[in-house]
Amino acid sequence: MSFLRTTRCAAVLLAISVLGPGLFDPPCRASAAAGISPRPAPSLARPSTPIYTCEIVNTYPHDPEAFTQGLVFENGVLYESTGLQGRSSVRKVDVKTGSVLQMRRLPAQLFGEGVTVFGDRLIQLTWQSGVGLVYEKKSFRLLKEFTYATEGWGLTHDGRRLIMSDGTATLRFLEPETFKELGSIAVFDRNGPVGGLNELEYVRGEVFANVWPTSRIARIDPASGRVLAWIDLEALARRHTTMNPHAVLNGIAYDPRADRLFVTGKLWPNLYEIKLVPLNK
Repeated sequence: MSFLRTTRCAAVLLAISVLGPGLFDPPCRASAAAGISPRPAPSLARPSTPIYTCEIVNTYPHDPEAFTQGLVFENGVLYESTGLQGRSSVRKVDVKTGSVLQMRRLPAQLFGEGVTVFGDRLIQLTWQSGVGLVYEKKSFRLLKEFTYATEGWGLTHDGRRLIMSDGTATLRFLEPETFKELGSIAVFDRNGPVGGLNELEYVRGEVFANVWPTSRIARIDPASGRVLAWIDLEALARRHTTMNPHAVLNGIAYDPRADRLFVTGKLWPNLYEIKLVPLNK
């Protein structure tokens, strides 16, 4: 078993630890620390690659028992996928209150992963079962299942194709009706392949990817696979990982109408609306 899988399995087994409130008001200003990575960490000090930190615009409640694996915003609400065997679900969540408006639990043997909205459907991955689930968005009624040969981690789309991560340095493109793989790209920066690609969000022509288990988000060119910039959220994540090392950053959602970016993490009691701020001007 690889280091990546071993570490992730350990995180799953221990992830039920209680997470403290960790509420802070000042803007987050991340350091240039690279954090922990399943590969040699990219140097965040290199001036040729833009680096961003964040300012907190708003802080909202989030279910502290939600092991967040996927997050997407549409029409004023969040759709969220949560993980862990026996606790996985797909949810509709009120952004401002954190209240769960609608929920469907997964069968106990399935571990929920990335989720995206495509038209009138919700599409959800599972981790190691090789099974994806397609729901009617309005009712959460299960419409169909599909299969894939890799692990399932993150999921988003560019309006034409589904974009999927599997925990490696590869992004895969799927046809959204048949789920046939259309192609793939290898994600890289100046140090080589960027592994651990997890939760995904498509933001203004770029793929934003949580890099598990770090506190960084890679901004990826989906045509070439090159990392265009890094978002370093170490200071924000430390509020939660200090209390529970398994409560890592994982969850990105974007509101294209209002140009709002949201982030959260596994077992975090908060959802943050953030503004990106250049760190290496």
